[in-house]
Amino acid sequence: MSRGKGPEDQLLDFVLHAARTFRWRIAHFRGVRTVRPDGSLRYLTPVQADGKGFPDLVLVRDRIVFAELKGHKYRKLEPEQQQWREDIDLAGGEYHLWYPEDRDKIIDVLR
Repeated sequence: MSRGKGPEDQLLDFVLHAARTFRWRIAHFRGVRTVRPDGSLRYLTPVQADGKGFPDLVLVRDRIVFAELKGHKYRKLEPEQQQWREDIDLAGGEYHLWYPEDRDKIIDVLR
């Protein structure tokens, strides 16, 4: 029996729908599901150079927005994600860290 989507996937669907509604161009790089030797699952996104920890979404319209999405289980940024956040902020970019409870905030950013 297949399980429903988790909080992060539901959040991604919400953001993608909202972004399309407000006419944003969207880039999202989906990780590949892999099985560890102990049988547990993890997701890896093949990247080169400094791509590890890159934000989940890049949205472009009248400005560029970088967004990291977190579900209920993983609330904290990994060190590489935090470094991307700091570098984007330092460069004057717009970075957002969104959780499932941030739906109103997301709409305000994308409107």
